[in-house]
Amino acid sequence: MQHFRLSMIVSVLCLGAAFYWGGIMGAVLAIILGILEVSLSFDNAVVNASVLKRMDERWQGYFLTWGILIAVFGMRLLFPILIVSAATGVGFVGVTQMALHDTATYAKYLEDAHVQISAFGGMFLLMVFFSFIFNPDKELHWLGKIEEKMSAMGKLEAIEIILALLLLVTIQNGMPEAIRLKVLVAGMWGVILYVVVDSLASFFDNADEGEEATAMIKKAGAMSFLYLEVLDASFSFDGVIGAFAITQDVIIIMLGLAIGAMFVRSLTVYLVRQGTLDEYVFLEHGAHYAIGVLAGLMLISMSIHVPEIITGLTGAILIGLSVFSSIRYKKAME
Repeated sequence: MQHFRLSMIVSVLCLGAAFYWGGIMGAVLAIILGILEVSLSFDNAVVNASVLKRMDERWQGYFLTWGILIAVFGMRLLFPILIVSAATGVGFVGVTQMALHDTATYAKYLEDAHVQISAFGGMFLLMVFFSFIFNPDKELHWLGKIEEKMSAMGKLEAIEIILALLLLVTIQNGMPEAIRLKVLVAGMWGVILYVVVDSLASFFDNADEGEEATAMIKKAGAMSFLYLEVLDASFSFDGVIGAFAITQDVIIIMLGLAIGAMFVRSLTVYLVRQGTLDEYVFLEHGAHYAIGVLAGLMLISMSIHVPEIITGLTGAILIGLSVFSSIRYKKAME
């Protein structure tokens, strides 16, 4: 339980703040939102663990401290306010006051920005999935020959970028003319951001020996930290919007999602420290396929409402199947 001690402390503080802000009902809603966040983000924890295990303990500590502050106040409070401000032309202070005192209007504006949010987040997560599935260096294949052939396709230069952009162009052509440009621009920014962050992380990973290697490793940790924060942001977009179906109180939403986000991060560190990814060899595969499904559902949600339960169940099923496959594989190797 030592890995979750900080999560429990944060949960108690958040629940105390939720009770102070909204009474018993505020605390109950915060618990519900926290559970929802954890249930929808297990695949996020697994993928985060695959990145975090390459970082030293100092950056792992930053992931749980500074990272959680960015995740809670940055991505679950400030970023939605910035989105509404950009979409409406209302100043940051005005939108903040709207979020606190006119939650119905704020929620409506945030929902109106759903198309751009889904295009951006969906394309970023799609790039995460494509980069895993088209990785030519991947030796273990969960889906056998099918996945092996897809991995071999990764030898084609920038195949994941090409496919992502082709899909984006196809999707925006099917959207109403009034929002086509918004979808295209938001989606392209999702692809661009992934390419920039991933390229910088790869650059710093290629270190030589000596002092230069030490400097590179530090920078690699910083870039991996940035990558994890962007990945977390992409996962959190739909969760923030979906939370308004439970309550329109942005303070309760922030506190509830903070509880869930903290447990997800503690779970990430736990998976790394326990060597779970090494023991359950297909767990990372299942998480990436869940991310692929989530990306697809985010893109579909621009036209059709997709209930949160579908996203959660699909991810849980894929994670469960990957664990089952890992156990079978381990027994077969014995």
